[in-house]
Amino acid sequence: MPKVPESRRIGRMAVNEVRALLERHGHIVQEIDGGNDHGEDLHVTFVHQGQRTEDSVALQVKGGTSTRTRRGHRVPVGDHGENWRDGSVPVLCLVHDPGYGGLLWANATRQLRRAQALRKMPKSIVVSRQSLLDDASLGSFVRAMRHNLAREREGVGRWADMADVQFAPEDIVKPFENEVFEPMVFWQRRGEAHATLLHHDLDWEPVRIQEPMLRFAPIPSVGHIILDIAEAHWLMSCFRSTEWWRRPIEGHTPS
Repeated sequence: MPKVPESRRIGRMAVNEVRALLERHGHIVQEIDGGNDHGEDLHVTFVHQGQRTEDSVALQVKGGTSTRTRRGHRVPVGDHGENWRDGSVPVLCLVHDPGYGGLLWANATRQLRRAQALRKMPKSIVVSRQSLLDDASLGSFVRAMRHNLAREREGVGRWADMADVQFAPEDIVKPFENEVFEPMVFWQRRGEAHATLLHHDLDWEPVRIQEPMLRFAPIPSVGHIILDIAEAHWLMSCFRSTEWWRRPIEGHTPS
């Protein structure tokens, strides 16, 4: 009789662990045909208070110790890099390793977008030993993922990933593209005296800016950053429309 490969048993065990955890908390899990390796094993739609939401993610699931390293785990990207980075839904990598607490996870889409900002293409996704996914942590995990997906729909999720920052629900985030389609983002946190600029030409490194730093002549600029005239006018409108959000919060010392 044909022998069933051990790798298949380990892989099925991993997928079943992920499915059981998510379905135990009411989320909708659909398995993707395992006959073709498209880089995802499960499609998950989150459920909130018994109602299906508009928020979905794809999961790549690995089992056993083959991905284990001295510092955690690494899931090979293979030829899935562009799909995981630019697909219509985020892709997460989950590793089932009972020796390290069970299920561990990483946001493959976010890691690949950040690598793109740094002009790199990683060969693997890093899964930290601290990123445990279990019954206790699943609620906060789902809330964070749903918030990230809401920012995706606003058109700013990609830029948060590339800059390796997190936008809070109450943050004001205003995207802009100049005439050569270079994106940038104005980011204002509640009660902070400064805003933050995320800029394509700055490799998405966050830069603190304030309205007095903005100049229109002799060369449009904000601090040391050279702008074109449309960018300068856009920044001025951002500063003026968010002035009220920079006012100090009562009982809070602005940073």
